[in-house]
Amino acid sequence: MAVPQPHGGAATAPRVLAVIPARGGSKGVPAKNLAEVGGLPLVARAVRACLDAPLVTDVAVSTDDPGIAAAASAAGAEIVERPADLAGDLATSEAAVLHALDTHEARNGRAVDVVLLVQCTSPFVTADDVHGVAAAVTERGADSALTVAAFHGFVWRETVADDVAAADGQGVNHDKAHRPRRQDRPQDHLETGAAYAMDVAGFRKAGHRFFGRTALVHTDPARVLEIDDPHDLARARALAPLLDGEAVAATGAPAPTAQAVPRRDDVDAVVLDFDGTQTDDRVLVDSDGREFVAVHRGDGLGIAALRRDALKLLILSTEENPVVAARARKLRVPVLHGIDRKDLALKQWCEEQGVAPERVLYVGNDVNDLGCFGLVGWPVAVGSAHDVVRGAARAVTTAPGGAGAIREIASWILGPSLNN
Repeated sequence: MAVPQPHGGAATAPRVLAVIPARGGSKGVPAKNLAEVGGLPLVARAVRACLDAPLVTDVAVSTDDPGIAAAASAAGAEIVERPADLAGDLATSEAAVLHALDTHEARNGRAVDVVLLVQCTSPFVTADDVHGVAAAVTERGADSALTVAAFHGFVWRETVADDVAAADGQGVNHDKAHRPRRQDRPQDHLETGAAYAMDVAGFRKAGHRFFGRTALVHTDPARVLEIDDPHDLARARALAPLLDGEAVAATGAPAPTAQAVPRRDDVDAVVLDFDGTQTDDRVLVDSDGREFVAVHRGDGLGIAALRRDALKLLILSTEENPVVAARARKLRVPVLHGIDRKDLALKQWCEEQGVAPERVLYVGNDVNDLGCFGLVGWPVAVGSAHDVVRGAARAVTTAPGGAGAIREIASWILGPSLNN
């Protein structure tokens, strides 16, 4: 790229604008760009990575959503309000970047030399990734750049001919009749989707993020994750304690903020798992095979207080034991039990109740709760939950399951009014 020259002839540092597209609509994960991973909303994580990249001079978030705008502004980004025609499912990232670029230049009265596209749906994008793509264009003469990770897998594709009854698997990056060793194959690279850089003049001319000489900027394959559905979000939350901890150790950057807890204004519904959350996960069996569990009276008090405050409540369990339904009747709470896919049942319940999933608090303790964790705005783990579940939660109780954890959550939501 050509670096602008001042009147005196000395080179000036190029202006590098990082654009983070973050629209409000998301079908796979409601309010996805505000979902928290490692104690921060996804959009704030992306803003922080861009602000920490040495070559980036400006960071703008393009959004149509006031909540995203507020979170991005608090993180330190400039906000570009995205028009409705660029906020639908068919709008391209390039169109959003070009609009943000034009708006930023008009607003600030100065031209941008290099524009970046940074995706907040890649939760583990780092400042090094952002700096790497920017440096490829500003310092190493590339026209465009993207982050990639080394990929060693064999890729297959199914082909179906009109006269063939069954699909035929064909090798894409290999001949299926020949299986060379990894070290004998050309190195393939996977596009991570996290960060891209473009020379502005070339980008405006091409209208696409890839043009001219495209540089590949290598990143850690372990950090490659794109959030497209609730399961991806649950994985990201589970990985955050490990990967964020590595980043803190390597860079000395501050750790994510301490956990926030939900208040009444944050939630419209509370959905509770049963075994391990309302019980201590133990089952007593008598000589006739009847099963017994122990529950906590304080949890019952907390649930009653939530019900009085007009919150929608549901007990959702895979357990078929009649004790689940009996406890639900005692608490006067609707129940769905014997459910194999709790996330699908929860999504349907939200639709039937007219509750936005991002305003649901779900309490769980084990890995079969992770699907629901990825669906709701407030995934909460009890203190005795599995480590993976604790890592995926937005908040964790100090009390273990069956020992007052639900009452603790009720006190978060209702505060002093719980005792009234």
